Amino acid sequence: MPQDRSDPEVLRPNLLVVSASLSPSSRSYGLAQAALEAAGRAGADASLLDLRKWELPVCDGDQSYSHPAVEKITPLIQDAAAILLAAPVYNYDLNASAKNLVELTGNAWSGKPVGLLCSAGGKSSYMAPIGLANSLMLDFRCWIVPRFVYATRAEFNEDLTPSPQIVERIEQLARTAIDMARALAWISDDRGGRPARSLD
Repeated sequence: MPQDRSDPEVLRPNLLVVSASLSPSSRSYGLAQAALEAAGRAGADASLLDLRKWELPVCDGDQSYSHPAVEKITPLIQDAAAILLAAPVYNYDLNASAKNLVELTGNAWSGKPVGLLCSAGGKSSYMAPIGLANSLMLDFRCWIVPRFVYATRAEFNEDLTPSPQIVERIEQLARTAIDMARALAWISDDRGGRPARSLD
């Protein structure tokens, strides 16, 4: 049967915010921090994964999967009902550490709502999230939130926090991700992202 709508895991889903930047002065970390706060206000049990605090190996398709850091991070992604991924844009794409995280943790992303937040120098890279979004949808059947946050350098304050206009967009993204997580929890048979059963 579908999960009870009064189930705490449905009412207050576990949401993981990932900050994929490795820069000590990161604007995308500012997006991640704002997303963490927005998710908490929207009713999620939110936590932050800051990749600057982890020494992850480069995915080699072999030994890297058994690296101690990967074995610790993978359950954090697996246990999340939804994920918000904040990353900088380098060379018209999301940064390598964001893609490396997905490659290392693979199936832990399966069937989850995923929202994307990007920081970029200018306005020309607004299509940058599409490659990773397509991979998440096609490889892991993730439910990509049909809005994303794209913020240029001019849309941050001197302390690297996002402007009020960007914060408003982050609030919308967080609420939508949480709504999707609640809906999927209610209709899903919770078997690792397989298609949900009929409500009959």
